[in-house]
Amino acid sequence: MNLVETLGIDHPMIQAPMAGVTTPEFVAVSSNAGLLGSVGAGYLGADATQAFVLQVRELTDKPFAVNLFVPEHTKVDQEQLRKAYTALQPVGERLGMPFWKAPLSESEFDEQVDVLIEEGVPVCSFTFGIPDGQTIRKLKEAGVFLIGTATTKEEAKAVEASGMNAVVAQGSEAGGHRGSFIGEEYVPLHELIADTVEAVKIPVIAAGGIANKEQMDEAMKLGAQAVQIGTALLATEESGAHPLYKEAVLSAKLGCTQLTKAFSGKSARGIRNTFMDMMASAPIAPYPYQNDLTKRVRSEAARLGKPEFMSLWAGEQVHETESGSVVEVVRRFVK
Repeated sequence: MNLVETLGIDHPMIQAPMAGVTTPEFVAVSSNAGLLGSVGAGYLGADATQAFVLQVRELTDKPFAVNLFVPEHTKVDQEQLRKAYTALQPVGERLGMPFWKAPLSESEFDEQVDVLIEEGVPVCSFTFGIPDGQTIRKLKEAGVFLIGTATTKEEAKAVEASGMNAVVAQGSEAGGHRGSFIGEEYVPLHELIADTVEAVKIPVIAAGGIANKEQMDEAMKLGAQAVQIGTALLATEESGAHPLYKEAVLSAKLGCTQLTKAFSGKSARGIRNTFMDMMASAPIAPYPYQNDLTKRVRSEAARLGKPEFMSLWAGEQVHETESGSVVEVVRRFVK
């Protein structure tokens, strides 16, 4: 299968579905630039997902994808939540909010799947696991091209066995949340591409620390049919990232990122800041409950202009990120 032809895109590039950063304009501009634009719908409800898809459709007639978080059914441990909430109080006090409400979220995954079918979305990608067989069959019968995420060779084999059409091999260098669902291993991208290409027959998409044309070409030489880029697009004019987030990305130095579970309960790579340091040894609630507890912290930090308490997700090559439009960044990759 030729992935580029199958997806109907001009370049072997996918705009990473960065939940909370992707806006309809950003997705549409990415698709119009010849990439596969991707809606980061992980934190959206079904109605918001539908509204987002309709807005993208108004801005482009090119193909685009929607990324969903596969729900994890973690039991609520009230004592664990209490300890995690208490541990966050010193951060809250620094933001002028010693106590805050933290309602627990509920996934609308099944309803989102129905929206994608109803709206005829051509591509759906998944993070944090593999949907059940019934969901996969339903989407494939509707003609949706399915992409899974894997952080190890074992996960890639599971993605293929489930019936997915392609797999994103997410190297340990990648910014944002790890897509792990079988243990937690941290495999560098080049090693992961080689292992995955050898292990599966479906097309492999490389993700993690791809900041320029040379790195993209190297991933393709190893057998990837396309690359997924996120951090390289974070500071673009069309990106929905907070201005302070963009500023942090553009001023980032080599070696400034680290992995943390403090924001969401799930391992994610971002620019090291005060929040990470303050929470380094604190009790953490499991995902998605830690994410619910810190939601107000993150939004208040953004409102007050305090990036030291924001989640500044970024890959290991963030120091190579440049400003400009999406089209200008794409041009640097395909020159």
